[in-house]
Amino acid sequence: MNFSPIANAYAGTAVGEGGPDSIFMQIVPLVIIFAIFYFLLIRPQMKKAKEQRQLIAAISKGDEVVTQGGLAGRVMQVGEDYLQLEIAEGVIVKVQRASVTLLLPKGTLKKL
Repeated sequence: MNFSPIANAYAGTAVGEGGPDSIFMQIVPLVIIFAIFYFLLIRPQMKKAKEQRQLIAAISKGDEVVTQGGLAGRVMQVGEDYLQLEIAEGVIVKVQRASVTLLLPKGTLKKL
């Protein structure tokens, strides 16, 4: 009996024969999964972020807005990074421009 480890070593081509077709079949599911993630998760998120940037850039004095914290008020002064909102008569708060989440239609907030 020959107990040499080399005598029992066999090439693995017969069991797991890998050719161009098998590599292609391994890559296709990954591409499909990436495409699904792109169209269902990444693309809508990018679109939403773009709309939010446009909303923040379009804010002007007199607009009625709602912040992330739920404050609703009229824009009294617009700065580069901050806004001054009048949330009640004579009550003005300073908020970051990026905290604005919603632009309300004119006249939504009747009399502050």
